[in-house]
Amino acid sequence: MSIIKPKNQRHLLHRIRFQLIGGLAFAILTPALVRMLIDPNIFSYSNIQITIFAGIVAHTAGFFFFRRIINLPGVAAAGYIMPTFALSYGLVYLGIFLFRIDYSAFQAAGSLTLSIFWYFGLSILSRRLDPYSLAVVPGGAVSRLEEIGGVNWHWLRSPETVIDRVSGVVADLRAELSDDWERYIADQALAGVPVYHVKQISESLTGRVEIEHLSENTLGSLNPNQAYLKIKQVIDWVCALLALIMLAPFLTLVAIMIKLESPGPAIFRQERLGYGGRSFTVYKFRTMTVSAPEAANVRSLAVTKPGDNRITRLGRFLRRSRIDELPQLINIVRSEMSWIGPRPEATVLSSHYSMALPFYRYRNIVRPGISGWAQVNQGYVSDDDDEIEKLHYDFYYIKNFSPWLDIVIVLRTLKTMLSGFGSR
Repeated sequence: MSIIKPKNQRHLLHRIRFQLIGGLAFAILTPALVRMLIDPNIFSYSNIQITIFAGIVAHTAGFFFFRRIINLPGVAAAGYIMPTFALSYGLVYLGIFLFRIDYSAFQAAGSLTLSIFWYFGLSILSRRLDPYSLAVVPGGAVSRLEEIGGVNWHWLRSPETVIDRVSGVVADLRAELSDDWERYIADQALAGVPVYHVKQISESLTGRVEIEHLSENTLGSLNPNQAYLKIKQVIDWVCALLALIMLAPFLTLVAIMIKLESPGPAIFRQERLGYGGRSFTVYKFRTMTVSAPEAANVRSLAVTKPGDNRITRLGRFLRRSRIDELPQLINIVRSEMSWIGPRPEATVLSSHYSMALPFYRYRNIVRPGISGWAQVNQGYVSDDDDEIEKLHYDFYYIKNFSPWLDIVIVLRTLKTMLSGFGSR
């Protein structure tokens, strides 16, 4: 029987102690040692001591925050190093600034910069020295894994196949496997090698939940965390109210520009289906000409097509940058929406999709959001096939409903706003 070496025994680069202690030593001590070449008494200054302590707190918080984020599917680690550590350092030094505590700007900036360089270097070395790989037990629906990239798949031929140092074993645990393969799977689990069901690993790597049929525990596994649902509602309301107050001048300016460009109201209103299957009126900046009614109860007009000639020049920019969504802050304050969640669908489209797609209305078990997991992975949709794909992403979000996934979506949304991904 072959022995597969589990991931946690693979390489020094993957060990938490090495990553954190090495990062602290490199990022915190290096700027201070550079200053020490000029002033040997640098460690005796109170502002340096305070800045070093603040850097240790910020770096440690950023490290564990970063580890939680990269455990989520579809997240390229290197792309989230800078915003994660910028956030942790920013929060710590914002507190220092507000309390008017003296600190060293050189030490703070150097610590942040070197923290980012350290984890960028670890990310690059990890990919080269220790690529992510999984062993696959034949049988059942494992052939679907061939379509998933970014993983070294090792297709086992027999239980005696020797494969060294993989991240885990994947099998279709619902398939009729031979006694030899079942013993093989049991032995690997006892040896500390993670064993994944094919559907579980597929969801983890693609960020999608595919619902083929309604099983006895399907809905139970998709129930969102009720405690976080309540906490998130409070956070959403407070942040939306503050954002409305701070952005009021900017929102007013955008409304004036829309009125000047084309006749009609600056705010577009549309009935959409929301939390609990209840309809509500969503608010957006108008991005189309009034002559082509955006809110018409006709499915073909409710769908925005690529290169749609109804979109104004200013409207195209507003859609690309997602600024057109900002009036939905009003919906959040009214507890009709959230910052993050499945996008609310127009009532006319929701009725169509509910008839065409199974379980479609279940996406309304959480509040709809201004941005969501489907939007940052897929963008806008225009037909039933795309909507099925979107539904899989929505179900994944509901099943993995957590603050960590929300943070990933926020970071990806910022990237989307800059790149214009998925806009029409």
